[in-house]
Amino acid sequence: QVKLMESGGGSVPAGGSLRLSCEASGIRYSIRCMGWFRQAPDKKREGVAIISDSGRTIYADSVKGRFTISRDNVKTTWFLHMADLKPEDTAMYYCAAETRVGYCDSRFVFDDYWGQGTQVTVSS
Repeated sequence: QVKLMESGGGSVPAGGSLRLSCEASGIRYSIRCMGWFRQAPDKKREGVAIISDSGRTIYADSVKGRFTISRDNVKTTWFLHMADLKPEDTAMYYCAAETRVGYCDSRFVFDDYWGQGTQVTVSS
């Protein structure tokens, strides 16, 4: 059974930091791209950051310089280090995995596997 499990969400004041983790299990095919997405109330889901199996990273403009995506060498766990958090970063954060070739780019199109989400709340 495929499972993506996020952890690390919580509530912090503006300027604070959090680290999200995503652990994948049960995926039979190689994960080509690992990513983080978020959805705030009444807004569309948006891509935040992705990292390819070769280590290439792409970030949304709104988080560049503040967020860092990384992964372990086994490529089954990835992280989102969030610093200098702002109230507009408040959202449900989802991790996602993509096994298709050619989809690890700034389109942030993931179709394979998704986690259940972890809430991040930043107070002003």
